[in-house]
Amino acid sequence: MTTMAPAISAETTPTSEERLGAHLRGLRKARGLTLTQLAEAATLSHPFLSQLERGLARPSMASLERLARALGTSRVELIAASEPPRADHDAQPSFVAAGEGVVGPYAEGTARLLAEGPRRFEPLEFTGSNDQPGDHYVHDEDEFLTVLEGSVVISFGPFGERTLHVGDSVYCRSGTPHRWHSPGGRTYRLLIVKEVVHGDGADDATDV
Repeated sequence: MTTMAPAISAETTPTSEERLGAHLRGLRKARGLTLTQLAEAATLSHPFLSQLERGLARPSMASLERLARALGTSRVELIAASEPPRADHDAQPSFVAAGEGVVGPYAEGTARLLAEGPRRFEPLEFTGSNDQPGDHYVHDEDEFLTVLEGSVVISFGPFGERTLHVGDSVYCRSGTPHRWHSPGGRTYRLLIVKEVVHGDGADDATDV
């Protein structure tokens, strides 16, 4: 009599590497980039990036930063994508208390994500004190920000620059280059709301 081995469930919990890889693949496809194009933009090897997207490798913080810049996002948002989803997100509102939320590097400062679970937009609190503007960021998502504390000079590339104080806001449409800094290096806080990219994350035979 032959003994049958017990069936193994196909449903397994994705690892943090697999969640990050799926998110990277979704962002890349939403940007219309091939693996080769993203690897070149992020100065990473094609094989390594392929392993990342399949959840078979863990990136260093430096590699994650290069990927974030190449994809027009931030390291903190990529880190958040590797976090396990909330089990009750379908039924309950998403609460993030003061002092909670994923915190990490964002542009020239630090950001705290203000929402958890699946969402259509990304609200975050940004804190910085950089007196140099750094590189312009360009991404496909619309972005809104308002000044909560201090003041910042925001540059919009060919559209010039403007100084924003507490209570001032700006809405940047898709593709608008932008960067900001604080005159004198004084601390400032911003509330930033970005659209969230929804990529299907599926494999694509045309990726080369």
